[in-house]
Amino acid sequence: MDIHNVQYHIKVLGEGQPVVLLHGFTGDFSTWTFLADFLKDHYKVILVDILGHGKTDCPNNPSRYDIELIADDLKEILDKLAIKSASILGYSMGGRLALTFAQKYPDRTRRLILESASPGLEHEKDRAARRKQDKILAERIIKEGIEAFVDYWSNIPLFDTQKSLDSSLQKSIRLQRLSNDPVGLANSLLGMGTGSQPSWWDSLKDLPMPILLMTGALDYKFCKIAEEMKNKMPHAKWVTIPNVGHAIHVESPRKFGTIVREFLTEADKLGCFS
Repeated sequence: MDIHNVQYHIKVLGEGQPVVLLHGFTGDFSTWTFLADFLKDHYKVILVDILGHGKTDCPNNPSRYDIELIADDLKEILDKLAIKSASILGYSMGGRLALTFAQKYPDRTRRLILESASPGLEHEKDRAARRKQDKILAERIIKEGIEAFVDYWSNIPLFDTQKSLDSSLQKSIRLQRLSNDPVGLANSLLGMGTGSQPSWWDSLKDLPMPILLMTGALDYKFCKIAEEMKNKMPHAKWVTIPNVGHAIHVESPRKFGTIVREFLTEADKLGCFS
């Protein structure tokens, strides 16, 4: 699909109220295969390869990866699909994108589900430090190549809990990460990294839609972030899933799917639609 002069790879499954699924950094929409199958009998599921990932284009200019521009791309995707509003679910980087979309287009966001996500960094000095780190990492991706980077990325502490996953699943995750374009990943870090995006902390309280925060109990960093987010959004629901880490939908897919579907169904029954 041509969106603002960029070719986006998307897939639509099922019929019903629309739900957009947004993957994390180094992922693509195949990460949602289980959840999409779980939801498609009752919902229209829109799967998107985010800019720089999967089979979506990888522009050479990092400025094109600005997270607010990509939120504009999402709006255009909904427009082309003739969807007035949708539930938006995002994981990690995709969660930051989902939150950015909800901030920019609250009237297009029926419900917001954030898995292991943050509103960005609150202070400019922290954002500047993160931009510096991400620049070094982006240069490393280009210099050392995709395989060396994937080996490094798979072994950061954030993903320690995935080492107990079935070996065939670990292998498929690795192969999927290796299928990405190094330019796309490097520019994603530069353009929509946590240090490059706006901080949404102060405007969390203004979000009008039903919100679900999900964290894995072993992902201590993001549990703390979710707790702070919940304090600013008293109307939000926060669920912690035991015995899993950052990627709940990978480590406990059925539990994750059940919670998501229950939240969507509950919101439907309450008539929470724009």
